[in-house]
Amino acid sequence: MRDFDEITSFLGEWGPFQRTIFFLLSISIIPNGYVGMSMVFLADIPPHRCKLPYLNGTGVHLNQSLPTQVINGEIIYSRCSRYKWVNTSRTGFLNDTESCLDGWEYSTERYTSTIVTEWNLVCEEDWKAPFSSSIFFAGVLTGSVISGQVSDRYGRKVVLFFTMALQTVFSLIQVFSNSWEMFCVLYFVVGLGQISNYVAAFVLGSELLGKSSRIAYSTLGVCVFYALGYIILPLFAYFIRSWRMLLFVISIPGLFYVPLWWFIPESPRWLLSQSRVEEAEAIIRAAAKKNGITPPENIFKGEEIIAFMQLTSKVKSQHSYTYIDLIRTTNIRNVSIINFIIWMIITIGYFGLSLNTPNMIGDPYVNCFISAATEIAAYISAWAILKYTPRRIALSFPLMLGGVVLLLIQLVPSNLQILSTVLAMVGKFGITAAFSIVYVFAAELFPTVVRNMGVGACSMASRIGSVLSPYIAFIGTYNKILPYILMGSITVVVSLLSLLLPETQGQPLPEKISQVPPLHCCCNRRDPTLEIGLEDISIRNGKNSGQHNSSQGC
Repeated sequence: MRDFDEITSFLGEWGPFQRTIFFLLSISIIPNGYVGMSMVFLADIPPHRCKLPYLNGTGVHLNQSLPTQVINGEIIYSRCSRYKWVNTSRTGFLNDTESCLDGWEYSTERYTSTIVTEWNLVCEEDWKAPFSSSIFFAGVLTGSVISGQVSDRYGRKVVLFFTMALQTVFSLIQVFSNSWEMFCVLYFVVGLGQISNYVAAFVLGSELLGKSSRIAYSTLGVCVFYALGYIILPLFAYFIRSWRMLLFVISIPGLFYVPLWWFIPESPRWLLSQSRVEEAEAIIRAAAKKNGITPPENIFKGEEIIAFMQLTSKVKSQHSYTYIDLIRTTNIRNVSIINFIIWMIITIGYFGLSLNTPNMIGDPYVNCFISAATEIAAYISAWAILKYTPRRIALSFPLMLGGVVLLLIQLVPSNLQILSTVLAMVGKFGITAAFSIVYVFAAELFPTVVRNMGVGACSMASRIGSVLSPYIAFIGTYNKILPYILMGSITVVVSLLSLLLPETQGQPLPEKISQVPPLHCCCNRRDPTLEIGLEDISIRNGKNSGQHNSSQGC
């Protein structure tokens, strides 16, 4: 039986229809780039010290009223304590210290306000600044859990636009937060919409575009446009130094995506699996018309329609696919677990480095811009690597590069801090390239019946890493080297683990769970006809086919 790519091959690979879908879905990703990274500026911690009302704001005798501390080899006035003042004379200080009982004074050289200065998230409350980002990523984690099943049940397009609206509306409400708690609750919902939008757009594009366009879309499309959103962020932040106004300005563009509803179609693959054959054919015929091609009179044969209809829970097969199916058989279980680990570690490195830009030497706006520009270079390189290199090598090499370079930073002399920044950006380059490659790899490994759930589950696992990443960046405010050691070590380990995954380059997308290949180290396969027969039995009876699977594991 022909697969979907073969059936629709008459459309061509890069006509007006494919170019339109490529561009429209790519631009829908732009807001994700700056919404996800906005905390770099919204929650940055400006220089601060205890308020000293008895000095009348003159700054006189700071050396008498404030103790000093050493951070990253630099001697600075204490941020969280002051000497006790015992009388109204200018010399009335004791050697004993006390906390900032009158609050703090913040430098306005860089920001007029951040959420840190708004709600005094410093000293005993300093954990709240990175926790704000963790709350966002917890929302992303929740979105990863539910978006896959919702998208597989109600369609890629519906989830795409609903979550775009969710992200935009709640970002606008967030501007009016009157407490840190309110800010965090709203940020959780923004995170929930952010990842669901990204995954839905990625899967929709992967299913609408052909083989040759899929790689370009996953790298030059989705990822590069995400980086374009990221690169816009420091430009806005440089001119808008108030966190409320900055958040308002970066939220407004989401409203301009509403008209895309009438130009982006649903996935014909998904429609077929839901037995909505007429709608799928209508979309394919419209695509053919746009490409100036006359489609065949009967696009799908009868047995092909039946086969597609048997792929998901909307058919009368009495089988409902859930996340349990991602670990049901040996092959898909091995692939799923390794992907979960890889995605989690890549995300720790990616967001750890991105959120750490304010702790690097130099201007944070310039560092953020360079970091975003590095991503664009990484995504373009990933596209070239994927085009000519086996998937396993394409994923392992940039991870190894990024991990080794980050470990080298600890060897850089203190008088060559610029070199440390360069190495950090090279590490970011490698990890970012791997981040885009792993999306392509995962989409090719998981079968159609659970592809969106598979990518969503991987994204869910990665968000466990993203929840931890703000604290890795937070360590950098006290020790600039330790975050690089942590991120470099785990990245090197996961680069070796990625070599176990099966190769997918040049292979058709698997449709059923039984078509998932074994790990690279697994040499013994069972009879594929037996695999298919067992899965059919499971579909009819709703039983766990994993108990029959005797594929050789590692």
